[in-house]
Amino acid sequence: MTTRRTGLREQKKRATREALRAAALRLALERGPDNVRVDDIAEAAGVSPRTYNNYFSSREQAIVAAVTGEREARVAATMADRPAHAGLADTVIEAIVDQYTAPDQSGQEALLLITTRPALRNAFIDTTTAIENPLTDAIAERLGDDEPHTARVLAASVATAVRLALEQWLQTTASSSGLVVPSGSLPDLLRATLAPLTPALDAAEQRALRRRHQ
Repeated sequence: MTTRRTGLREQKKRATREALRAAALRLALERGPDNVRVDDIAEAAGVSPRTYNNYFSSREQAIVAAVTGEREARVAATMADRPAHAGLADTVIEAIVDQYTAPDQSGQEALLLITTRPALRNAFIDTTTAIENPLTDAIAERLGDDEPHTARVLAASVATAVRLALEQWLQTTASSSGLVVPSGSLPDLLRATLAPLTPALDAAEQRALRRRHQ
């Protein structure tokens, strides 16, 4: 019964978080982000402002979550779905690129808002830290690592590389039509910032293979 109650609580939390994300994005698109209050988002999602604050610390976080969603868990799941023979570096890079460049329609609309609002851009970039812990676990599982710091250092380095790519991508410039557009291709920027980590990921994988064959 305890396990069942815990499961139901987690389902309710996920549903509440999703309702808040959806309400935040809808209101931001309808009114503009600057005209949306936390109280408005909470009311639209059917919860109290106090409950809202248990999930997000600002309206920007909730709006950005329409893009990021549960990305941190999806990155780890994407890594797990990659074939066992795929190298660790390729697995990490492809998982990151996949989850950062395939938003759904609501995510695309939110990205349009993000690129034109400094506060939203900053909140979006700050979400990269959330991938560190699940990525640590995913890398450690691949390595079977006896060195406790290796997976954490690698995951932190990946999160930093992703942050650098997003910062560069969101250095927006005005197009010929006057619209503000992201700078460059996000997949290309992600691959470029992650590329220097390939030797470290490869070396960690080689050490793990040697240990297994000793």
